[in-house]
Amino acid sequence: MNVVLVDTPDTLPIIYERGLFGMYYNWCKSFSTYPRSYNFLHADYLSSRLKKMCNFQVVVAETYQILRPESILIVRDTAEVINELESMVKSMNWEVCMTYTKENEDFLGVRKSTWWPTEIVTLEYVV
Repeated sequence: MNVVLVDTPDTLPIIYERGLFGMYYNWCKSFSTYPRSYNFLHADYLSSRLKKMCNFQVVVAETYQILRPESILIVRDTAEVINELESMVKSMNWEVCMTYTKENEDFLGVRKSTWWPTEIVTLEYVV
């Protein structure tokens, strides 16, 4: 599935010509993928565009929902956005597989973990 941000140049005709599926979407709203989830997500300067439009943490949480455990996320963006995204995915216990810098753009490759809490914390309510 190829998702084109609504306020970017129209590349869907090229996607359709190649026999692929695609759609326009505003990532600031929840992205309904039910009943599907994905093994791979590639974002090409999507994060820096969305950062200006909506809450970036919500977009990262949406990415978490879309990807299956052990899936791959590859992001190409500015160094500032990559550094922020890298700290967010590390806090979610994702494995950073690759970081690469070339001139003004950075690449980040991460794998979603199958992390699960090892302790169960019980809360006692005081009445």
